[in-house]
Order: sequence, then structure tokens, then C-alpha cells
Amino acid sequence: MEMEDNTGEFDGGAECISTMVDSGSVESRRYYMARGTLVEMLRDRGYVVPDVEAELRRSLPEFRSIFGDKPDPERLRLVACRASAPSRKILAIFCETVEIRKKNMVGILSQIMNKEQLDRVILVLQSKMNSHAQKVLDEYPIKVETFQITGLLVNITTHFLGPKYMILTPMEKEKLLKKYSIKDKQLPKMSENDAIARYYGLEKGQVVMVIYSGGLTDSLVTYRCIQ
Repeated sequence: MEMEDNTGEFDGGAECISTMVDSGSVESRRYYMARGTLVEMLRDRGYVVPDVEAELRRSLPEFRSIFGDKPDPERLRLVACRASAPSRKILAIFCETVEIRKKNMVGILSQIMNKEQLDRVILVLQSKMNSHAQKVLDEYPIKVETFQITGLLVNITTHFLGPKYMILTPMEKEKLLKKYSIKDKQLPKMSENDAIARYYGLEKGQVVMVIYSGGLTDSLVTYRCIQ
């Protein structure tokens, strides 16, 4: 670090420190982090996100140069195709900061086009949603998932101390049950509302392989059935 010289003036230390300070808005940083996690989530669910590598390499300054320091949530939405069936899509929408009431929710859902192509919709919320809005979601013909934006600031599946997860296909699940002569209800359980289950969009009856590495053993594999 540069020190004060004989004239009593600093020769650049303060300037170096200033370059380390983020002068952009907290709002744009939050959108940047949440959108990055969302892109990883869609990829990990088996969807093809357009320009996924570029999306994940994008820096915060680059994000701000594209979306601005006060991003418009409408511009942040994502559409991705399922890798195994490109005609099937998922839509992710960033909602406004106001509390989501029935009228707001009806307005959000009414703007969704080509519903017949959608597997499901993800809504990223920035405020509370009341029970009347939730009822609108429950009655919508397509499955709608909701995530608070604060819950997407970090990808919970990438922590270096955490286990790895692999979602079994129906055939792989059948082989597992046959191998051990058990029924899925005899497997250890994972709640459908568990953060990991929500990240992968898992539904009841699906089985996830959990792989632990390090520690006392080189590797430990367990299975969880979504309940």
C-alpha cells in the first residue's frame, strides 16, 4: 500500500482502494447474482439455456452495461428448451418489487404466451405474495414455482463441502429398487419442499442419488425419495 510522502500528500493509495469499491447499485448486483444462479438451475435441470457459457462468464460490470444499473425485470426473463425434448420449454420471470396480490398475479400470468409449449414457469419474487395470489397460481394450468430473489443469491449445490446430487431416471430408479428388493417408500425421504428438491424441480416419487466425498471415507453414496 502506498504511503504519505514528504509533502503530506498520498501518491495513489486512495485511488487503488477506490477501484475496489463497487459504485453500482445493490439492486443490479442482486439481479446479477440471482440470474446467474437461475441460469445454473435451468442447466442442471436439463434445459438448454441460450449462450449459457457467455451467461455464466459475464461479469457484474458487463451485466450492468447490458441491463443498466436499474435493471428492468422484464428484460431479465429467461426461456430455455428441454434438452431431451426441444419443443418443451421453461419460462423464468423476475417480478417487480411490489407485494404480489391477486390482481398483480393475474396480470403476470396473462402476459405468458404459447402456454402449450411450457413445462412450467418460475417466478422470482422480490416481496411477499398473499394467499389470494397463491390461489391464482394453484389454479393455473401449468405448474408454477416461486423463489424469493434472496434465496437465489448463492447456488446451494456448489458449496465445496456439500455433497453432489444426481437425479435418477425412471429406469435407473427401477433398477435400484429391483437391486435391493425394496419399494420407493422404503428409501430415506427428502421433502418436496427441501431446498435441494426445489432447486432441481423434483416431484414426489423421484429419487436422487447423494454423493458425499472426503471426510472419513473416500466416497459415500445414499439415495433419497421425494415425498
